[in-house]
Amino acid sequence: MSEADATELFAAVADERRRIADLLDELDDAQLATPSLCAGWDIKTVAAHLVSVLADSFWTFQWWTVRHRSLAAGIDELARRRARQPAAEIADTLRRCADRPISPPLFGPLDPLADIVVHSGDIRIPLGLPFAPDLLRAGLALDFLTAPWRIGFVPVGRLRGIRLCANDIDRTWGRGAEVRGSAAALLMSVGGRTALMHELEGPGLPLLRHRLSG
Repeated sequence: MSEADATELFAAVADERRRIADLLDELDDAQLATPSLCAGWDIKTVAAHLVSVLADSFWTFQWWTVRHRSLAAGIDELARRRARQPAAEIADTLRRCADRPISPPLFGPLDPLADIVVHSGDIRIPLGLPFAPDLLRAGLALDFLTAPWRIGFVPVGRLRGIRLCANDIDRTWGRGAEVRGSAAALLMSVGGRTALMHELEGPGLPLLRHRLSG
């Protein structure tokens, strides 16, 4: 990936962070406490996780991972700690640090882009708000999540024998029985969320639905 490409990805992530910060400023306490599409997290905790990704150091993540003997548990602990802060403070930190570039080893800047676009859906969909991510960003996020070597992001085998076809951009991913729908619905489904599966169709849909329910 060229330096120019990476710069564009960092700018896209920064824009998504600011959009979520602006949204947080509009939410009341009941909306912040609404269960998100991330199991066990409310809307505020998802936003707090996005701040944790920015503000907590690599070594902080490592320490909590070792303590809990689980990366997922470490991430959960850090998000819940950040969620104790007022929502205005979470939004302010997300906005203030929006331009901070993150490019994890092996995965690069597509990792934070895919993460924040999916988490935007985790926040917006349960609140009944429109989730219409930029199509280029959604496509790049799908590129990342459907790559066969992205172990740890999408369970091995979830997309085996399935071909994803976006009907709002001329893009496909994978081979096999076709699943058609918007890039947003495909993205959330690949990420393990079933909230937009009713918008999908095709002969591969029963297989994907079965795998997500297992």
